[in-house]
Order: sequence, then structure tokens, then C-alpha cells
Amino acid sequence: MKTIDEIREKLGEDASYYLDHVSKKIPKKRLQIPDPQTVDNFIDSDRNPQVLKSLSNLYNHGNLGGTGYLNILPIDQGIEHSAAFSFYKNLDYFDPENIIKLAVEAGCNGVATTFGALSLHARRYAHKIPFVVKINHNELLTYPNQYDQIPYGSVKEAWNLGATAIGATIYFGSEESNRQIQEIAIAFEEAHQLGLATILWCYTRNNDFKTEQEDYHSAADLTGQANHLGVTIKADIIKQKLPETNFGFKNINFGKFNDEMYNSLTTDHPIDLCRLQVANCYMGKIGLINSGGGSKGESDVREAVRTAIINKRAGGSGLIMGRKAFQRPLKEGIEILRSVQEVYLEPEITVA
Repeated sequence: MKTIDEIREKLGEDASYYLDHVSKKIPKKRLQIPDPQTVDNFIDSDRNPQVLKSLSNLYNHGNLGGTGYLNILPIDQGIEHSAAFSFYKNLDYFDPENIIKLAVEAGCNGVATTFGALSLHARRYAHKIPFVVKINHNELLTYPNQYDQIPYGSVKEAWNLGATAIGATIYFGSEESNRQIQEIAIAFEEAHQLGLATILWCYTRNNDFKTEQEDYHSAADLTGQANHLGVTIKADIIKQKLPETNFGFKNINFGKFNDEMYNSLTTDHPIDLCRLQVANCYMGKIGLINSGGGSKGESDVREAVRTAIINKRAGGSGLIMGRKAFQRPLKEGIEILRSVQEVYLEPEITVA
């Protein structure tokens, strides 16, 4: 059976909705579409040759190497969600070597995890798969829980580990966001000076973004603006949650907005909502990778494929997916990661 037929089978009755949609609000001719020369987007930039080399290492590794697309395995949930809660379904991942092994065996472009996990096995694996060192995290032992991203190590330390890139999170909209923006802007500049690529987790976080009617943390307009702030501090790749709604500025009633803005830029189709996120990444010149979300059990393969299709057809640059893969046996985790890779390798799935 052809891959495209298998993908249609996984999508079921929704196949045409996702595979045949054409985006008209922001047409694809305006986008920088991912391709084998994606790193050339930075040739006119201030990134030095070592940064271009690091980006090339990331884009040219694994099963998607040379396509312009990325599939990165991120596992920092031991800090962000607590280790017991994250790993009780699969005890293997209390051992950080298994994090790296999963990424290697699944043919991922890179593995993104903590200083501790990568430092313990750096000499064995740093030359076998690109390391993305996550330099800041939330922590869950403050009571009551508070949500802030704080540095857990230095950029120089990540460089010493043999990292290809650093990753960081900013909680845009939070009380701490001004400090986080300044911290990470400085860290990204240092990373570029050392020749490392930069990936920014552009998450929104504010109690008022969730109303009685809707949770706007994943609204296309708010996440799109977070992306735009992320590329402004020179992230080379943006990580963002897939948009699930819109009208955050309008319905919460803050920021700058009008009805014409919404009508001219997007519709309620998931691909068009994601297209707005891509547009905010300098029309695709900075790659957008969407997160795979949490594990929901039997529907994980379908949801992973669906997310990959939305990202690819919107003009995005790939998927960064962890929980759907590591909260199951190794073989199944590899299969779900490769099901995502198949979407990006399938020539019949094109930008909408």
C-alpha cells in the first residue's frame, strides 16, 4: 500500500478535510517553503559560519535529513511535569540514556533534553546525534505551584557538552515575561557567538488567557504574536503549540486588533490557523515546529499524523514530539515517530 493511502486510512473520514484544503487568506506563494536549501535563508543574516554549520547538522541528520523538515525528540518533562508523573508509564526513561537511544533509533534530527541527561552521556552520543540542550525550565516543588522559567545552566556549559543548539522557553504574557525575554535574548546572542543554533519554545501563560468560555493559550493570534516576539530575539527555530482557537485579543479585549485583521488573515480551518503562526515567523524564513501534545492512548498515531499534516500543509518545518513516543514501549515509540516522518517524506502532501 502506498504511504499516502496509509495516511488517508489513519485520518479516516477527515482525510479530505486535511489533505485537500487550499489556504487562500495567506497564499503559499508568499511563504518561504521548507526545502533542502533551508539553511540558505540565513546566508544574508548575522549568523556566523559556525551557526550555519550547526543548523546544517540539525537539518541534515536522521530520516528527514536533507528535506528541510525536522522531527526532534524533546523530553524535559521530568522537570516540567515531575519525573514520577511523566515516567510511571514507562520506567525506562528515568534512565536518560534511553532518551537519547529513542531519538537515535527513530531517526530523529536531534534530541532535546536537560543538562543532566545530556551531560551524563555526552562523550558517547554527542557525535552521533545533534544535542539540543534546554537551558531553562519551570519547577514544581514550590508550593503553591508557580510558573516561571529559570536558567539551569549556562550557554558555555551547553557548548562544552557538544551541543548543536540550545533551547529555551519564554512564558509570553506572564508576570515574569519581561525578565525572561531579556535573559533569553542575551543567551541567544551568546549561543550565536559560540556557533550554536537557537530554538525557542514560545508559550503563552497568563491566568486571564483562560476564560469561562475558552482557553486562549493556544489561540492563533496570541501564539502567532508570541512567535513574532521569538523571531525578534533571533530564534533560528520556533517551537509552538498547534493553534486550537482564535480571537484571543478580541475576546479577552487587550492588545491591538480589529475585525478586518481576523477576516483578512485566517479562517477557522486548522491549517489556516497554523498558517498565521507561520506568517509570524517571518513568512516561514524562520522554521516553525509544532509540538505533538500529550499522550491520549489509542488515538496517538492518528493525532500525531494529523498534527504533522497541519504543520506541513501550513508551511511549517516539522514536529517536536515527546510524550506520545516515550510513554510507550520503545518499538511503539519508534513507530509513532516514523509515522510523523512519513508525512514529511510523502511528496503528495504539499503546502496548502
